[in-house]
Amino acid sequence: MTSTDPSADGSGTHANDRADLGHSHGHGDRSEHDAGNVVRFSVPDMDCPSCAGKVETAVGGVNGVSTVDPRPTTGTVSVGYDPSAVSEGALVGAIERAGYEVTGATDGNSGGGVDGQDDIWTSPRAIKTWLGGGVVSLGLLLEFVLGGWNVRAATVVGSELFVADVLFVVAVAVGGQEILRNGYYSARNRSLDIDFLMSTAILGALTASLAFGEALYFEAATLAVLFSVAELLERYSMDRARNSLRELMELSPEDATVKREDGEETVSVEEVAVGDVVVVRPGEKVPTDGTVVDGESAVNQAPITGESVPVDKTTGDEVYAGTINEEGYLEVEVTSAAGDDTLSRIVGMVEDARADRTEREQFVDRFAAYYTPVVVAFAVLVTIASPSVLGTTWPTAVVYGLTLLVLACPCAFVISTPVSVVSGITSAARNGVLVKGGTHLEAMGAVDVVAFDKTGTLTGGELAVTDVVALNGNSEDDVLRCARGLETRSEHPIGEAIVAEASAAGVAGREIDGFEAITGKGVRAELDGTPHFAGKPAFFEELGFDLSHVHATTDGGAVTSTARDLCERNDCLDLLEETVPALQSEGKTVVLVGTDDALEGVIAVADEVRPEAKRAVERLKDLGVERTVMLTGDNERTARAIADRVGVDEFRAELLPEEKVDAIDGLVATSDGVAMVGDGINDAPALATATVGVAMGAAGTDTALETADIALMGDDLAKLPYLYELAADANGVIRQNVWASLAVKAGLSLAVPFGYVPIWLAVLAGDAGMTVGVTGNAMRLSRIAPELPDADPRD
Repeated sequence: MTSTDPSADGSGTHANDRADLGHSHGHGDRSEHDAGNVVRFSVPDMDCPSCAGKVETAVGGVNGVSTVDPRPTTGTVSVGYDPSAVSEGALVGAIERAGYEVTGATDGNSGGGVDGQDDIWTSPRAIKTWLGGGVVSLGLLLEFVLGGWNVRAATVVGSELFVADVLFVVAVAVGGQEILRNGYYSARNRSLDIDFLMSTAILGALTASLAFGEALYFEAATLAVLFSVAELLERYSMDRARNSLRELMELSPEDATVKREDGEETVSVEEVAVGDVVVVRPGEKVPTDGTVVDGESAVNQAPITGESVPVDKTTGDEVYAGTINEEGYLEVEVTSAAGDDTLSRIVGMVEDARADRTEREQFVDRFAAYYTPVVVAFAVLVTIASPSVLGTTWPTAVVYGLTLLVLACPCAFVISTPVSVVSGITSAARNGVLVKGGTHLEAMGAVDVVAFDKTGTLTGGELAVTDVVALNGNSEDDVLRCARGLETRSEHPIGEAIVAEASAAGVAGREIDGFEAITGKGVRAELDGTPHFAGKPAFFEELGFDLSHVHATTDGGAVTSTARDLCERNDCLDLLEETVPALQSEGKTVVLVGTDDALEGVIAVADEVRPEAKRAVERLKDLGVERTVMLTGDNERTARAIADRVGVDEFRAELLPEEKVDAIDGLVATSDGVAMVGDGINDAPALATATVGVAMGAAGTDTALETADIALMGDDLAKLPYLYELAADANGVIRQNVWASLAVKAGLSLAVPFGYVPIWLAVLAGDAGMTVGVTGNAMRLSRIAPELPDADPRD
């Protein structure tokens, strides 16, 4: 709400942002495009909607300006303009004519370069406020304690001024200087905002003192000093909200160590090019996205993905800007230039999300447009009617009117929604959840159905060996050795999973010859000169094997619990009727391995359920989600097995992509809101159709970031209940803030004509108190955190 004396040397900067992410006034590189050039100015004192409106009016009236995007929550103004028609200096001048100082340049990776809150209490305005407060205190001392010293000092237009009155006028001049100056700018811009209303109230009190001969100097001084204190409190509160984004921006280091032919060189991150190799030592931050080319270490990815445990990185692994190298030495080949990396995209999207206006915010703005004129009219009516209707004196009636002018500005009411959205979005970003707009946060908190894709969402998305049943005297290693030899040349994901399991078990390979892939059935090859087969049970039936009576290995081999349960005589398995169907009922794919003469073993492969999936579904239900649904293109048997293990309420199997969209349409039609959770790429149509689309594991993935409304940056389904809880609580906080601020304003306004609300209470409770209150309430959202992996005692 504050504004300051324009500075003659204010300057702007070109916005070298990551990319234009779709906002109508979005940021972008300073280059020619449809809107001309885009420049971003840092205007830290523009910290309320009415301030933003004043700046927008002033800049929007300049010839050559195409778009104006003032963002009070970040203290920035982005302006699209035609450089052939208007200069940056003229734009700076327009902002300053609105009464707001442009404090300097911001680079493309910053969220606005707003000033920190450390100097608020020692700023020039604060010093003037403290001096004004001291003068008021001295005046009160003379008037109520040292009455003998309070002698007449002067007579002005027939009204006597005592020493205390003179001190009150001095307090107005000192403490109210900024208010009156800002009120002047508001009048120039025809803005009925708090600065104009407070200036009117202060000058009205001084004028009434001279006109009625009854001193209202104390009221004028109280208004000036207390409102200045209120402004400082509100600026402090707004900076708390701004700090959350500033913390995100500060994750990225300023310098990077780049390997050169003649050694190492420390350069600014902006100078690092794609293809450079940067050195990241223990304790240092990764400067930009890249791929590890040498070294290994544990990297703390919490700033990007929200993962609580550092992730081991070695050659070939991706790392992200802003993550922290915990212990080892890494050399990273840069894959994204500064400003184009994952962290920069997150910051950019959070900035854009802050500008996204929710339905409640739009309602509040519409309401506020009527609120101020109505209360101002009420103030005039009370002033005129009080003497005749309530029997008050004219000076008292004027005080009532001035008090109502103080209450006429709906600032606390208007900011109640945006500060809550800012707190929720930035809190989510710090925990690895990117919410791309306040509307999506609001919508997520209201959904009653959550639909999941199966592969890559409820499951890990990669096949792995889950069971090995050794048969006919073979050991588990024997089975894996044969399977590895058969599948080494296969490109099928099942074969890759078997080879990976054998490698992890340290099982050596065998000499292979005559490899042949038999489409739809399996593979054949000679291992050390002996023909071997691997494939579906039906393939082995075709080869003439009796799968109903097979001896399991009990000495020297590994028998799974499944095998023991199904083997009636502990050494005989009915693969056809019992073992294979039992494994398949668990959603597993069964592969048999054997020679021409004998079966050697059974291997089960599955896309395993994420360990956190069941708990995530349970937690969503605990938090109030009425229905959970799994949508998959997999067969019904596998889908049923996964659904049972995870605990979803229903599943729909064998769906094509367009059928998933139809399923989402049906869910949307029968519910208040549907969240679709998928991998963000092959589920794009369904994500777009749902009320809210949530992408899994979006870190470093452009497509996932662009497709979904919300992105879980890490591959962690446990963040979904946190997101739902945060969104639901954010909706609750917004409702509390809106109705509390409205109720307090309305209650105080209605109590004014009856003499229950002095001016100081109107300032402190109706203005500063509510603004600080709604901001503090919104900050509570930052306390919500994802559930730790070991938080559930049932695990």
